[in-house]
Amino acid sequence: MTVSEPAEEYLEGYAEILVAVCATRRRLTREEREALGSLGERAADAGIGLRAVVRAHLAAAQRVRPGLPPSVADHLLSAVEQAVDAFAEGHERAQHLAIRQEEAARREFIEDLLYGRSDLGRLAERAERFGLLLSHAHAVAVAQGPEPYGDGHTVFRTVESSLVARFGNRRILLTTKDGRLICVAPADEPEVLTHFAKQAYAATDGGRVALGRAHPGAGGVVHSYEEALNALDLADRMNLDEPVLRAADLLVYPVLARDRQAMADLVRTVLGPLREARGGAKPLLDTLTAYFDTGCVTAQAARALSLSVRAMTYRLDRIHRLTGADPGDPVQRYTLQTAVIGARLLDWPDQPL
Repeated sequence: MTVSEPAEEYLEGYAEILVAVCATRRRLTREEREALGSLGERAADAGIGLRAVVRAHLAAAQRVRPGLPPSVADHLLSAVEQAVDAFAEGHERAQHLAIRQEEAARREFIEDLLYGRSDLGRLAERAERFGLLLSHAHAVAVAQGPEPYGDGHTVFRTVESSLVARFGNRRILLTTKDGRLICVAPADEPEVLTHFAKQAYAATDGGRVALGRAHPGAGGVVHSYEEALNALDLADRMNLDEPVLRAADLLVYPVLARDRQAMADLVRTVLGPLREARGGAKPLLDTLTAYFDTGCVTAQAARALSLSVRAMTYRLDRIHRLTGADPGDPVQRYTLQTAVIGARLLDWPDQPL
């Protein structure tokens, strides 16, 4: 909304109402209040601020006062109070409606942006209204915590305040969806998403943040958003501990999971013999996981599992005898590690293949 008309033009009939009310010392009628409320709505729609119209009302009352009989002039203040209240009520009503409409338009835009359901050309036009230039490349970060967050949540406001204080009005979109915090930023300003990740992690009290890769165009935002969501899902399935996940660092996992049948065959063939061990496959699978996660350092893996080095070495030997693959051999290690990743992706042995 822009200011295109002076506030005085929204005082139509106001002076006459003041004179009539003071003459009979009555209160404003419902029709008079509704008329003033309608003027307030029109002023708000035209972008006239409430402060300006209140000053105009007071100035108009000053002009009316000399023409009133002394006996009724004292009632003028009460009449002005009632009139301004009615006008302000209409003004606020129009502003609240505009805010609701703006929020609805913003939410519709975000839904279309993150699902790619709208015409891309039209979406790009709408994006400029919300500070995005979709002709450029963007990246998306998604943060989730122990509870769902909405736009009015304290966590959202905390992160928003930090981003505004640090980056001002740069072309950044911060919103929420499905209880998660979402930040869309230009690809040439990676520090925005880095700062968002830091603040979101702190505000969510140890939540997790995933960063999608940068992609060009309106469809690129959807792609980056989906990458971030997939990274969060992958972290849950793989029990990854990192608080900040970058989709670019996890590309190997979707590749491995793309052919589920081939991965299931690999897990059955390589790790299936571990079921013959006392206690089943799970303890030995955990042993391999710890061994590979620690860079194949036996002592460090033993500490991670609260085992002695001797016990850890025994387990690795047992794995070698059962599977025929030596975890210490570089070539055979690759097959074992790939199978272990597959087991984690497929939730084996808890879930049958």
